[in-house]
Amino acid sequence: MANLLSRRRIKDILASKAMLLLTVTAVSIIFVMVVGLYLRSRPILASHSLTQLLFSSRWRPSQDEFGFLAFILGTLWVTGVAVLIAVPLCLLSAIYLSEYAHSRIREWSKPLIDILAGIPSVVYGVWGILVIVPLIKDYIAPFFGTFSTGYSILAGGIVLAVMIFPVIIHVALEILRAVPLEVREASWALGATRWQTIKHVVMRKAMPGVAAAIVLGISRAFGETMAVLMVVGNVPRIPGSVLDPAYPLPALIANNYGEMLSIPLYDSALMLASLVLLLVIVIFNVLSRVILVRVKRSIR
Repeated sequence: MANLLSRRRIKDILASKAMLLLTVTAVSIIFVMVVGLYLRSRPILASHSLTQLLFSSRWRPSQDEFGFLAFILGTLWVTGVAVLIAVPLCLLSAIYLSEYAHSRIREWSKPLIDILAGIPSVVYGVWGILVIVPLIKDYIAPFFGTFSTGYSILAGGIVLAVMIFPVIIHVALEILRAVPLEVREASWALGATRWQTIKHVVMRKAMPGVAAAIVLGISRAFGETMAVLMVVGNVPRIPGSVLDPAYPLPALIANNYGEMLSIPLYDSALMLASLVLLLVIVIFNVLSRVILVRVKRSIR
């Protein structure tokens, strides 16, 4: 009997150590990626100052000019437009599904939202080319008295907004549903309407989690490549309006890696762009996770 218990204890210890090793290996991948990208970026960091690289808009690799400002601003513009479009729609959808919708409607809508998350990004890009780009070119730009080819920040923002719908809706819905029913009942007992309860009680309680959902959507939008690449225009200049074309960092990496690596430091510049993009996404994801943990603790 003692031998049997000893064997079981040894098996438990070995299984625990094996799972710990696998977990550490999975987590360490991100650090390996950061170190690898940094090492590949060192040649351009040695010959150009970080300030010059990040705050210059002159992108002429053949003349040893690698300014990322236009690409960084292009990424921020497209992501900002996507968030401005997606957040109100997603938040209102989550509120409806959580507070107003019948349980049957809620259960039917979740798989449909999941379908949006499973559609390949290239399909979104084709949809953007066939629908959104002509819409901007023929109707939206003329309405504002200007010309646009349709390949613009607005097109990329609309396509990207649809792509981040599932992320924001799912997380916001789970946070809203996690608010205890007793909180709502207490508000109703004081004579508040359902909307007043949602606005002043439920949303106040769930706001940190909703903010985390938005941050997750932003991090998802930052790293999207293919769909945005197909509709945003890919012109390396600082945009002046949402109807101008742009050139986000993911599109720069996808379009040029392997094409012009005979130019000195070109490979290193693209690796630096990848490193900047990776660090931004990691920061947004860590921030959203911290907020989610805190809101869950406060709700409990």
